[in-house]
Amino acid sequence: MIDRQSPIPVYFQIEQYIENLIETEDLKVGDRIPSEKEFTEQFHVSRMTVRQAVMDLVVQGILVRLKGKGTFVSGQKKIEKPLTGLTGFTQEMVSRGLKPDSRLLGFNRLHPSEKIAAKLKLAEGQEIFEVKRTRIADGYPMAIETTFIPSVLVPELTAEKANQSLYDYIEKVGGFAIDHAEQTLEASIVTIEEAKFLEVPKGSPVLLIERLSFLKGGIPFEFTKSLYRADRYKFIVRLPNA
Repeated sequence: MIDRQSPIPVYFQIEQYIENLIETEDLKVGDRIPSEKEFTEQFHVSRMTVRQAVMDLVVQGILVRLKGKGTFVSGQKKIEKPLTGLTGFTQEMVSRGLKPDSRLLGFNRLHPSEKIAAKLKLAEGQEIFEVKRTRIADGYPMAIETTFIPSVLVPELTAEKANQSLYDYIEKVGGFAIDHAEQTLEASIVTIEEAKFLEVPKGSPVLLIERLSFLKGGIPFEFTKSLYRADRYKFIVRLPNA
């Protein structure tokens, strides 16, 4: 089944073979795919070649690896996240018909680093709240989000309140109007600790977004660092005709 004379790489031919099994429903959602050993014997290729094919499909969200159990056909589609518009995680998941949830990993009131203080334009001695959460949709971990907010803006913030929608809290309780944000996007790889929270193998790819958000009047109120699972998210940019 492998054409070694083809200019198409062998690992990609194996990817196409697995995808065809799924399209023809020879493999259905929830089915375990053959092991790396079985594929190496079937195609007479190295395990490294098979692993590359499988991991590419895992990153695309077509397959999912469960530690100690094997690799299965995933029923999860990647969430398309536009890089335009400013919405919080909770609102975004609700708009897609998914149930949002959060697991609080840390809540602290502290003095910021120089980098954070400069981004939030804080005076010397001002404190921030640091909120670290795993963001969850329909029971699946989607991202790790670490948010820094000037404590002077929301002095009554608590761990319980921080584990809900921060944007709702800032607008409804704080009485502020959120205006716009600036953000950057780059590729990264999870640490061992991050892999545990996201339930992915160590060294898995993630999408790193850093966002600085502003209230009306140009006042920075939030700096957030988010690590999105690359197998669950894809980002979309719509380009208008110039």
